[in-house]
Amino acid sequence: MTDRPQDEDRPRATKQPPLLDTELEHLPPELRWREWMGRVEAVIFAASEPVPRDVLARVVGRDCNLDLIIDDIREELRGRPYDLVRVAGGVQHRTRPAFAEAIRTASGQTAAKSARPLSQTEALVLMTIAYFQPITRAELSSFFAKEISRDLIAVLRGQDFIAYGPRSPTPGAPYTYVTTKTFLSHFGLETLRDLPDFEALEDAGLLSREKLLAGEIPISMATEDADE
Repeated sequence: MTDRPQDEDRPRATKQPPLLDTELEHLPPELRWREWMGRVEAVIFAASEPVPRDVLARVVGRDCNLDLIIDDIREELRGRPYDLVRVAGGVQHRTRPAFAEAIRTASGQTAAKSARPLSQTEALVLMTIAYFQPITRAELSSFFAKEISRDLIAVLRGQDFIAYGPRSPTPGAPYTYVTTKTFLSHFGLETLRDLPDFEALEDAGLLSREKLLAGEIPISMATEDADE
């Protein structure tokens, strides 16, 4: 006669989460589209960071066009104080800039309490990293013909605008610097491809290395706080 297995010896069934019906074939096309729109907006609304396309694709059907879904949601949000924005490789709910002051007032936040804007030099260095990454501190110093201090780099890293990139193949294998998703998000860029084309700006006479070094490049976007 064998002993009955104790409760702790019995294999425990793993509770699987219910599968989400993404195809919704039982619904007529219009209701199916509305449900997909609701799911996509709910996922974006609940997220604290931009939601990538592959995550949104998990809650809709195989034949769902996410771009059209997002466009339809944005159309419904027209006139509302918030919108869906394609930024940092995903989609995010953001309040419109016109309501920034109202949000600050309601939260008790003043301009003095908000994050310190970048100085002219910090903004120019950040701009250079964005266009020429990955780039070392020595290369930045050579570019500007003066030393770029570790303190300046620390400011940009402290605001999470830049991060360490791959080590350079030059002697000593120093770290390079690259921009981050926070950089994309702060400046409203979906990817680095959204940066104005550097060579096109040079060809148009709107940008040059000499102007950059002289600090003559308009950088109002870089020196203001994000309102969204």
